[in-house]
Amino acid sequence: MIRCLIVDDEQHAIDIIKHYIGQTSYLELVSSTTNPVEALQTVVTQNIDLVFLDIQMPELSGIDFIKAINGKAKVILTTAYSEFAIEGFELAVVDYLLKPVRFPRFLTAVQKAVKIISEKTVDTEIKNEENYIFVKTESKGKLLKINLDDIEYIEGMKNYVAIYIGGKKTMVYTNLKDLVHHLPARQFLRVHKSFIIPINQITGIEGNRIVLKNVTAEILIGESYKDDLMEIIKHRMIS
Repeated sequence: MIRCLIVDDEQHAIDIIKHYIGQTSYLELVSSTTNPVEALQTVVTQNIDLVFLDIQMPELSGIDFIKAINGKAKVILTTAYSEFAIEGFELAVVDYLLKPVRFPRFLTAVQKAVKIISEKTVDTEIKNEENYIFVKTESKGKLLKINLDDIEYIEGMKNYVAIYIGGKKTMVYTNLKDLVHHLPARQFLRVHKSFIIPINQITGIEGNRIVLKNVTAEILIGESYKDDLMEIIKHRMIS
């Protein structure tokens, strides 16, 4: 359930959005107000996921409101004035609804919000997991704790793998096939018979080569692994 707040200086506009929220099973209206200062307090003190926000209001404009909440909730702007669209998107609003707001357009904006909020929830769950592994190193009887967020990439080397962190490698007595099963699939992907990479470190793709943040080594894409990589990329691709 997505918890919503409506902020608009016109009660009629509030009533329309309130009616639409009531028709949408996965939305819950926590509060509505014509007072943006009061709304700020609601965002600070309650768990608000999504704000339907007018731009032109007395005391505090919608743009100032977005800056004040500092990302604590996602925002869908509702306004009669299209000239604020660019500024709104620069502040990472989910969508921009022109009044009078129609229900189909409302649903389109809400679906965008659902996707963004769901991804944020998944990211939070990942961060809350025990984000480390213990590995056997070259030294007999020695175990090393590896924080997964620190890994730049992993390279297979016969009976060993090299885990690169900060430009330095740690040799681990295992193979890529076994290691990949101990890494979170949301975070790591095998892209070649010799390479496993952290997905969030990808900065680009150049032909059959993956560019990773802070990595100068050549990371190749294996033909048999390309489909898995492209499946991840296509969900983020703007064509």
